[in-house]
Amino acid sequence: MDIHFQIEYKTQWGEKLYLYINLNDGSQLCLEMDNDGMGNWFTDYRIEDDEFNTNRDITYYYTVQVNGNIIRQEEGSLHTIPYKNFRRIVLIDRWHEYSGLDTIQRSIVLPYVKLNGRPRWRGAGTSVPVFSLRTENSFGIGEFTDLKLLVDWAAATGQSIIQILPVNDTTMTRTWRDSYPYSANSSFALNPIYINLEQVGELSDKDFLQRIEKLRKELNALPEIDYERVLAMKTEYLERLYEEFGDRCAQSAGFRDFHRANRSWLEPYAIYCYLRDQSGTVDFTTWKEPVFKQSIIKKYCMPGNPKCHEVRKYAFIQYHLHLQLAEVKRYANSKGILLKGDVPIGVNRYSTDVWVNPKLFNIDCQAGAPPDDFAVDGQKWGMPTYNWKNMSLDGYSWFKERFKKMADYFDAYRIDHLLGFFRIWEIPLKYSSGLMGTFNPSLPYSTFELKKMGFPFDASKHAVSKPGAPETEVLFLEDTRIPDHWHPRVNGFNTKLFKTLSKDEQQAYYKIHNDFFYVRNNKFWSESAMAKLSALIEATDMLVCGEDLGMIPVCVPEVMDLLRILTLEVQRMPKQYGVSVANPATYPYLSVCTTSTHDMSVLRVWIEDEMKPNPVISTNEATTDACSAIITSHLASPSMFAIFPIQDWLSIDNSLRARNPESERINVPADPDNYWRYRMHITLEKLIDSDKFNSEIKQMLYLSDR
Repeated sequence: MDIHFQIEYKTQWGEKLYLYINLNDGSQLCLEMDNDGMGNWFTDYRIEDDEFNTNRDITYYYTVQVNGNIIRQEEGSLHTIPYKNFRRIVLIDRWHEYSGLDTIQRSIVLPYVKLNGRPRWRGAGTSVPVFSLRTENSFGIGEFTDLKLLVDWAAATGQSIIQILPVNDTTMTRTWRDSYPYSANSSFALNPIYINLEQVGELSDKDFLQRIEKLRKELNALPEIDYERVLAMKTEYLERLYEEFGDRCAQSAGFRDFHRANRSWLEPYAIYCYLRDQSGTVDFTTWKEPVFKQSIIKKYCMPGNPKCHEVRKYAFIQYHLHLQLAEVKRYANSKGILLKGDVPIGVNRYSTDVWVNPKLFNIDCQAGAPPDDFAVDGQKWGMPTYNWKNMSLDGYSWFKERFKKMADYFDAYRIDHLLGFFRIWEIPLKYSSGLMGTFNPSLPYSTFELKKMGFPFDASKHAVSKPGAPETEVLFLEDTRIPDHWHPRVNGFNTKLFKTLSKDEQQAYYKIHNDFFYVRNNKFWSESAMAKLSALIEATDMLVCGEDLGMIPVCVPEVMDLLRILTLEVQRMPKQYGVSVANPATYPYLSVCTTSTHDMSVLRVWIEDEMKPNPVISTNEATTDACSAIITSHLASPSMFAIFPIQDWLSIDNSLRARNPESERINVPADPDNYWRYRMHITLEKLIDSDKFNSEIKQMLYLSDR
């Protein structure tokens, strides 16, 4: 196994870093490290197979030496070389100082990447939802198997990572509303709509196959996804496949192994799907089994029970989805490509997760987001918030198992709305506006505190809207868990009620508002996030990236740095105060930079309609040269990864870019009725055959040393 060691450490003149590796045979290896003159030290080493003992970790540590004498060495826990079937890995370390918290003593492990002795390994890649992929043989929507073609293209152009959106099962209503990938009915199950039917088996009914083939061609020719027709077609096809192959599959060693390894979530999920389809609703409070009990598993999964055959159908589908996505990961890794998944911050309130584990959720509230550039009135997501107190009682085992399941398919993952692990925007169900939320957890004010801060608080005047007035016409919201404690309403100074206050009262309210949102809770949120995240990220070796956009408390970057979580850098959403457009040259190394996200307009629309003065280009015309210049500036950035939406990659070629860039937008966060139906306007086969375009990308990556 080839290993690239990399660490940032500022030395004095004459000092050098040395790496000491403790091998399994008891010997110790000392390696002198190279540096780039900017504080980055690196070295490469090949560990032979016989040096690895799978029952014992190989450890290592760093020292600082002058003229061969050790003047400083790491304290605390040793670094560990993870033993996996990797041919190449990159270890990105931080210097260990004893802190008593081993949770922050972690390295970043990148498997399979191309090693070339670079002082700071950097890679580039593409982001695209699976549903957006288009091939010549797709069924009107992207499938897991289509990812192999995307891998071929990425490998041919010198890329190192592919990022996708969540792929969990979202089948709730069997309508277009199920297209929303961030509201799953299970945090473990995969979405059947992404299955490749032919790989499951070939049906004997030729007339049916002819009818389906005609429908497939019709759906695949559509410019956008017809989610309802695709789902209905695949559901019927899968039911026929199960009747022909289900019993045989259930007897196979592969299925039995899969069932045994995933039983804890698979059996409840399969029963959930059966009851959902039998009742015609996901509202489990109306089912014959409104409350999940372990006895339900015996009732519905007992061999010989007539219901068992129907319930097992959903496990059959999950088994084949597992085979297909796991094979994609194996194939991608064989090509030197990392796969990056996405962990949604929440789950649907009528999901299997809530049905089985109701104590882990606050079902009387919904999660959302405070006002930001995406939605000036805040966002409501409909999902229940987590009951972190109950989750902590068993060491966050539900979340850990969720992450471990993801590791079956991904090398890295994006934590959606990372701020939710610090505090979530929580809106009681009785409110219709996202502005009526509060942070959970947080430290609300007592009435005494508010008055001490100079505000003459009166609940009847300042926390209750007058008859006929909008519900948002309040300055404070009562805490849902602590009586007589209050939260300032976010942006309460924009209300009519605020304008009725005296100048002194307005100043006092401003002080309270700023203290609450930017000062008061920082230490509390930091401690809260460290307790959760440190436990969760240690559950796997996957690289962790955080979506840290929006209203970011000062504690967030500190915790992300300690836990080695990569930040997300978006040029149009700078993190520096007073800056309208960020300069990619200033991005931190431990980051992922991108030109757009699925929640934004594509690069071309931003340039022409939304862009403020840009440090890279001076034009508001989205020419191929302008798009290429912005992408090039991101590739030149210090960021570990530069990952671009497929739409933005295509923008640099006139023959491949879409005619209407507005059609390439995936989501509008402010629109709760957004239909997630974007498809690539060209096939992956055509993309692979676009030699001029592919050569240009390969050259861009080569010149940027990615």
